[in-house]
Amino acid sequence: MADMKGARRHAGRNAALIAAAVVVAAALIAGLLLRRGSSTTVQTTTHPATSAQVTTPAAPPPSPRPTAFAVGLRTITVVDPRRVIRLPDGATEARQFAVAVRYPARGPVGGAAVAGAPPARTNGPFPLVVFGHGFDVTPSSYARLLDAWARAGYVVAAPTYPLENPDAPGGPDERDLVNQPADDSLVITRMLSSSGGVPAALHGLADPTKVAVAGQSDGGDTALAVAYDPRYRDRRVRAAVILSGAEIPFIPSFSFPPGGPPLLATQGTADLVNPAAATRAFYLIAPDPKYLLTLYGAAHLPPYSYEEPQLGIVERTTTAFLNLYLAHGTLAALRAVGTVPGVSHLAMNG
Repeated sequence: MADMKGARRHAGRNAALIAAAVVVAAALIAGLLLRRGSSTTVQTTTHPATSAQVTTPAAPPPSPRPTAFAVGLRTITVVDPRRVIRLPDGATEARQFAVAVRYPARGPVGGAAVAGAPPARTNGPFPLVVFGHGFDVTPSSYARLLDAWARAGYVVAAPTYPLENPDAPGGPDERDLVNQPADDSLVITRMLSSSGGVPAALHGLADPTKVAVAGQSDGGDTALAVAYDPRYRDRRVRAAVILSGAEIPFIPSFSFPPGGPPLLATQGTADLVNPAAATRAFYLIAPDPKYLLTLYGAAHLPPYSYEEPQLGIVERTTTAFLNLYLAHGTLAALRAVGTVPGVSHLAMNG
């Protein structure tokens, strides 16, 4: 009996041990399964497909800037109370003049400038070009050229010089040419200001770091002085376009300063008003970079006003030059448009 009880005790003890082992094993297996389940859950929540569902999509790239704009037109009046003009009767008045401002505008591209059109402000600010007209004409004579620059993305400010235009008191007086460089500098200041009679629509439209001067005939003389003559030089100028111009004839000649802005000069070979020698004289002594556009058989005003194909060549070449030094143009683009066999040649010294 004792042996049987002992056997039962052993059997009971073994059964208990086996049961306990089974419980422990079950717990271990459950723990392993739980850990495996947790690991699987983590892997699922970090799966690339799941992450893509909660990632914020990248913002689209900005739209490229247009290569052509509609053209707006506004006229402002600039007054310089520190300087005066003398009238035919001997009286004097403050020096003042109108400025026709063309600018990139919103609207359909093509056609003439639209008065008061809303500026394409979201694409600005734009480089500024101050343009001077010749003797006994007004900026309207160059409307097609000035429109082309504005269409290409430039603010173009063209003053009507107070004593050289056809309606000047007593008739146009070329002796006032020596006063015009200060007019150009004043226009630059006004266009870069948020006051001084400039309408709010134009505030901030011109880039103060990208300024050029340009002009034809006496306006070219004016621009040349503003860009290079130490007596008139405006250091805000970054490029100069001189169309059939020369040094101002009523004052002593000047030497080009080092570090002056890049120069594009143009000249017609049949120009009897500003002979080719006058342009060549300042071009030869100007520092690099400089460019000379020769228009074969062209006269004084027509290639900058209406004559084709010369006007088209001037538009494309001057725009490519301005783009090169004030925007994002290339030398190759300038080279490609300046020389047209039998019509024009572009000499390049860069």
